[in-house]
Amino acid sequence: MARRQMSLLGSPFMAAVRALTPFTLRAPAPAAPLLLRSSMSSSSMQGKLVAPPMVYAKGEEMTRYVMSLILDKWIEPHLDTTSWQYFDLSCKARDDTDDEVLRECVRAGANVKSIFKEPTITPTEEQVKSLGLTKRLPSPNGAMRRGWNGITISRGTIHIPGVKLGYDKPVIFERHAVGGEYSAGYKTNVGRGTLRTVFYPEVHEPGNPSLPPYKVVYETPLTDGDNAVVTYHNPLDNVSDLAEIFFNRCLEAKVTPYVVTKKTVFKWQESFWQIHKRVFDAKYRGRFLAAGLLGPTNGELAHLISDAATMKIAQWKQGNFGMSAHNYDGDMLTDEISQVHRSPGFVSSELVGKSSRDGSLIKEFEASHGTVTDMDQLRLDGRRTSFNPLGLSEALFSAIIWADQLAGVQPLAEDADVDGPAAAADTPSLFAARAKSALRRVIARGQATSDLAGAGKGLSTEEFIDAVADELKCSAEEGNAAYWASVMEASSSAAELEEDETSEALRDSLVGELERAASMAEATGDRGLSGMDSEAVVNTFLEWDADGDGRIGIADFARAVKSDKK
Repeated sequence: MARRQMSLLGSPFMAAVRALTPFTLRAPAPAAPLLLRSSMSSSSMQGKLVAPPMVYAKGEEMTRYVMSLILDKWIEPHLDTTSWQYFDLSCKARDDTDDEVLRECVRAGANVKSIFKEPTITPTEEQVKSLGLTKRLPSPNGAMRRGWNGITISRGTIHIPGVKLGYDKPVIFERHAVGGEYSAGYKTNVGRGTLRTVFYPEVHEPGNPSLPPYKVVYETPLTDGDNAVVTYHNPLDNVSDLAEIFFNRCLEAKVTPYVVTKKTVFKWQESFWQIHKRVFDAKYRGRFLAAGLLGPTNGELAHLISDAATMKIAQWKQGNFGMSAHNYDGDMLTDEISQVHRSPGFVSSELVGKSSRDGSLIKEFEASHGTVTDMDQLRLDGRRTSFNPLGLSEALFSAIIWADQLAGVQPLAEDADVDGPAAAADTPSLFAARAKSALRRVIARGQATSDLAGAGKGLSTEEFIDAVADELKCSAEEGNAAYWASVMEASSSAAELEEDETSEALRDSLVGELERAASMAEATGDRGLSGMDSEAVVNTFLEWDADGDGRIGIADFARAVKSDKK
């Protein structure tokens, strides 16, 4: 018995179990400062859908290169984008204009209210020198969150029918967009003495004893010879707006909501939870109960201590949950969600703010990842790259859809059949939704980049862009209704792909996952996964993955042990 167990534990079957782990993720941008307008004339736009006004913030490095390809091959052939306002937020353009380009971008975004932003660089001291900048620049994100009265950074997992990622079903997250450590003031090299934090009211009536001129918030002795003193606050006025956004997103995604704080230790965080609870009880409890989404929480809005949330994010691989948290906790926890769900490239991100003029929503869409410096260096060296633009394109298409809604176009229903022949008349929203679907279908049929196909496999960056461009071109040339009808007839539906336990898409995804794990292990000197037949291991894995969920649970493991004993 013991010998058979050891045989199983040392087998390729168990190597596959141990190996399933996620992966980790410079072209000079044009130096045209301030607003960059499209040079295309209206006469060249005949036959295209007219895109609604939108602000487009350009970044740099690999993501700038990829977005230039996407604009050229996916967008410009189908959309008239002359109403878009372009701003170059590369370090060089910001430095050359003393950041006026960023201020203009923020002002334009406040007016237009739909913004797409490419990843940008916040330069280190070393990059200031290497890029020839005159000074170190702050992150543009802070200026955008302040300028657009940021409420929340909404994030969510992106799913591809037939491809196994991290979570089976949607996971959504709301991260408070303001306050906390990110707006902290600090002083280092503070010696012994008394530290006092003082609040001065904005309105004070001299001589009125009921209104003191100031209030001591906190006072403590400093007994160490060297201290770092940090002061920050957490705004609460917009937390009710954050809660409304959170609960509506949870209802739309059909997931169970959880509010995350560390209020057991940080007592000041109690208000964040109480505001969520008040909004939930007053407006949303009945809707969640009717939708059957509170079963896991016994019919109540649940609170999670941030430590517990960290564990649950790793454990709840089935998905179907949402979390709302403070700024810093939200930053950390969404990073963890990204890693569980393969990478930041498979997580969407949007900043939601509110107009100071009329209270309407401002939305800025971006990828959850950075500029991908390492891959850009490979490209500049003339080497092949294989970049997956899913997160970038998801943000761009979502910005187009939101801009269309602002222009008065009726939003698409959550369950709208955008690929069917009976879809509504063409609009930029429908084009964007179909483009999202086309990209997913290209990936699901095996034309994926190396993050899914495996190291050294899959399409190059340019090949993948071309594959999606061809899909969109066929749709336009053959007529959307006829084309999408033929696609639906010729290929498996999303539901069929999900039900096909050993689909080629799932098999290829697992092979790629295993080969990445082997490569990463070998790089650290661990050769335990070297030299194996990846496809044979995955075949064994799928044989014992009885429920076809891409994981070996305890029941699957027990079946494997039982069979091995025979």
